[in-house]
Amino acid sequence: MAKPTILVVDDDPEVLGAVERDLRQQYRSGYRIMKAASGREALEAARQLKQRGTLVALFLVDERMPGMSGTELFREVIKIHPESRRVLLTAYADTAAAISGINEVGLDHYLMKPWDPPSEKLYPVLDDLLSDWTARVRPPFEGIRLAGARSSPRSYSVKEFLSNNHVPYQWIDVDQDAPTSELIRAFGDTSRLPVVFFPDGTHLTAPSNQQLAEKIGLQTRAQKPFYDVVIIGGGPAGLAAAVYGASEGLRTVVVEQSAPGGQAGTSSRIENYLGFPSGVSGADLARRAATQARRFGAEVLTQETVSLRREDPYRIVRLADGTDISCYAAVLATGVSVRTLDVQGLESLLGIGVYYGAAMTEAATYRTQDVCVVGAGNSAGQGALFFSRYARKVTLLVRGESLEKSMSRYLTDRVAATANIEVLTNVEVARVEGTGRLERVRLRHLKTGDERALEAAAMFIFVGAKPRTEMVAGFVELDEKGYVLTGPDLPRTDRRPRGWTLDRDPFIFETSVPGIFAAGDVRGGSGKRVAAAVGEGSGTVSMIHRYLETV
Repeated sequence: MAKPTILVVDDDPEVLGAVERDLRQQYRSGYRIMKAASGREALEAARQLKQRGTLVALFLVDERMPGMSGTELFREVIKIHPESRRVLLTAYADTAAAISGINEVGLDHYLMKPWDPPSEKLYPVLDDLLSDWTARVRPPFEGIRLAGARSSPRSYSVKEFLSNNHVPYQWIDVDQDAPTSELIRAFGDTSRLPVVFFPDGTHLTAPSNQQLAEKIGLQTRAQKPFYDVVIIGGGPAGLAAAVYGASEGLRTVVVEQSAPGGQAGTSSRIENYLGFPSGVSGADLARRAATQARRFGAEVLTQETVSLRREDPYRIVRLADGTDISCYAAVLATGVSVRTLDVQGLESLLGIGVYYGAAMTEAATYRTQDVCVVGAGNSAGQGALFFSRYARKVTLLVRGESLEKSMSRYLTDRVAATANIEVLTNVEVARVEGTGRLERVRLRHLKTGDERALEAAAMFIFVGAKPRTEMVAGFVELDEKGYVLTGPDLPRTDRRPRGWTLDRDPFIFETSVPGIFAAGDVRGGSGKRVAAAVGEGSGTVSMIHRYLETV
């Protein structure tokens, strides 16, 4: 842990040097001694220390300085380091300055110059103040600090990105933390949140995922000029393909725009996955799989893929930063995204009470409050069970007659057995209401048309899924819902798929473009289960080997 700081400030170089010397002699083992020759210089140093997350234990400041007096400096630094001890230095018995300091800035003590001998006139006073400070102040968090607000949708997005990538951070609500709010105000625009503070003293304001990825050390650039296979998407199917491909000697890279795990990575608990009788969280499964893939030599890039093209015998993947990755074969494992809900009032509350998916980082925010979950599939059931551990009550909103047709039996049984989950069937969301935060959800009964209000602090939406195939629309064959068609499901003319030029049929997971494969939820006809996605991802590797034999 970084040593706390003692900051001494005086415009007289001789006095400043003498104070620094005496302080180092007595306190250097436990504190970092810093000096500043003016109030302005000291204020900037105080801000930088706050930005780094370094505590200032004590300010020892001369009162009579040009430009900014000691009392004026204390008036500013108390906003940033309110727990620090404050000692004023005066050249004589300046009672007026001492009284002003005590009344205005909570001055702890004032000392007259000279202080010889320090063992009698300096150290006893500072020892007492530092001892009191140490007993009262908690050591700071030394990692990434994320300062934002519940009213900032981007703050929620950054929390999700860091959490899904297993990056520890400390959340600071600027509405509840005045010193951090004051520091952000010094940057200029307090409306641009969040601000991410890093241990090296730097910060990013309202960063994009790409900026964050580069700063926290995630790989964003391919290390090789060419790969045997590029896997687009890091969900269960993509990670399984990476593990098997890399383990069998293929030069393999996974391109994932957010975090390994995909939609499955946000599942609070997967209880029917083979080999985990007590269940496994999606985040833990994703972490293990990504680690396994890297151990076999696969690269995992945090990047967004924007297009895919064919330049025989190569396949070219274009990334959002404008770079290309060349390969022999590509696997589409982009999965699905949650379908949006077209409801009045919803758009303005996204990220500040209304969320798509599990939003597990927000669970503690709604502790002891009422929330609702929209949907009837397994993801909705898992979400309801997860939030029931935090919320006072969870209301599961279902359009159908019951949960049995769309949710696994083990989940319906657990939902029914959970006392603080209520299931409402035959209802839809008519609109949502709230100012600056969600306050209530208006429900409409599908049979009677009657409406009722449901008070809720948060709403989590799981209303089906749509395939992430925008980047390949018009390039590979899709079905009417936008899922990728492969193998025997491809439409045919004269016994061959349309546009197919090779003297063989497409392999099982091969698309209408030779050398491009699809696996997992994005593929038409897939099982839409984690285990099925893993099976398809690993199964594509044997097909890729067969394809590479012909290249």
